[in-house]
Amino acid sequence: MTIANDTAEPTFTILHLGLGAFHRAHQALYLQALHDRDDTRWVLAGGNLRPDMPETIAALQAQGGAYTLETVSAQGERRYTWVRSIRTVVPYTSDLAGLIAIAADPATRILSFTVTEAGYYLDSRHDLDWAHAPELDADLAAAREGRPVATLYGALTVLLRARRAAGAGAITLLNCDNLRHNGDRSRHGLLQFVRALGDDALAAWIESHTTSPNAMVDRITPRPTPEVPARVRAATGREDPAALMSESFTQWVIEDRFAAGRPAWEQVGVELVDSVLPYEEAKIRLLNATHSCIAWAGTLSGYRFIHEGTQDPRIRQMAVDYATDDAIPVLQPSPLDLAAYRDVVLERFANPAIADTNQRVAMDGFSKIPGFITPTIRERLARGEGIASVAMLPALFLAYLQRWHAGQLPHDYQDQVMDIDAAHAICAADDPVVAFAADRLLWGELAGDLRLEAALRAATDRVGHFIARIPATPPR
Repeated sequence: MTIANDTAEPTFTILHLGLGAFHRAHQALYLQALHDRDDTRWVLAGGNLRPDMPETIAALQAQGGAYTLETVSAQGERRYTWVRSIRTVVPYTSDLAGLIAIAADPATRILSFTVTEAGYYLDSRHDLDWAHAPELDADLAAAREGRPVATLYGALTVLLRARRAAGAGAITLLNCDNLRHNGDRSRHGLLQFVRALGDDALAAWIESHTTSPNAMVDRITPRPTPEVPARVRAATGREDPAALMSESFTQWVIEDRFAAGRPAWEQVGVELVDSVLPYEEAKIRLLNATHSCIAWAGTLSGYRFIHEGTQDPRIRQMAVDYATDDAIPVLQPSPLDLAAYRDVVLERFANPAIADTNQRVAMDGFSKIPGFITPTIRERLARGEGIASVAMLPALFLAYLQRWHAGQLPHDYQDQVMDIDAAHAICAADDPVVAFAADRLLWGELAGDLRLEAALRAATDRVGHFIARIPATPPR
């Protein structure tokens, strides 16, 4: 889908799957920054793989893909940007016809996606977790029979089949999620899915005509609330039901391995590197894991927002101890100043203007523990080192899960890969710590390890003492 511009240069398209808040606050904004520099050689098109957020999609369509982004600094300064880099908003249809047409266009050179960590259905060995994801089997059958698909892998299969059939050429598959080795892992999952489908020709085409650079993305972006459009109206005079907000901090690091060109992102702050590994490990372990720690502890303490828990000295100390005692030592050596990175992360989390909820950050624990926390435990045990501080994080989640089991959480808990019956069974077991430590979905090859079990038991006792000291009315 080549779109004319004032310079008569060819315009290339990035097709993005998942028009949620994070994409619109992050990737779309970097492209807008290039447009603001009069570089409009690349534009965005996008849509969702499920009938999600219909009101927002309708608002984006009515506004030609444009929307307002409010950013808030740690000092409370608010700024407003009118983002126009999304030129085509594809309405959802179960057959994905609109997305397929764009994917099959030779002018589309990058296919990017944001579906959250749980949407990749990967186990601790980075393989597709067929046993815990019936959606994958359902999508295999649907793809064989030409019926609508629902998973990322099913959608990518349909889109790339159409591109191959059209002879549209090479394309980059760009993962924009908080997944360790996100390009490599999503590519491996896709190829496993395609081969399970029996489409060896497509698998060979994917291997020869696509690349999947790893990337690290970072910007805290809460779910939009009704207060955001109200502030936008007051500040700009614009009625914008698609408005959203994020913190002012943003970071994007990408391995420079593109199959068919890319925007000049390095001109607007994107770091193009040979290897993203040290950046993603620091972010996943010092930001993502700490975020979950604060969300679980904050919920147990009666807080609603992340900043409230971060400002609680007891919870903040748990996060600092985890990062300092256990995470930073296994991340060294690093090109980053890890202690400074830890402190910046906590400063960002403490920003009350973000009003990020514990409910949003606490979700998907059965993906976040194996993705964000288990690697630190595994590496420290392999080095013969203690895991007392990092064990506090899964112990907090177990206490959180027990509140869920008892129907005592103040919010709904969402977890795309959790086996609900198995989770209830852990909480109802005679010894929940033993059952928790034996769960292979969480721990992989460490499941049942006596060192893990002992550390979790000690941490669970400390969490119990922590909960017992919580005031009836938490300080605000």
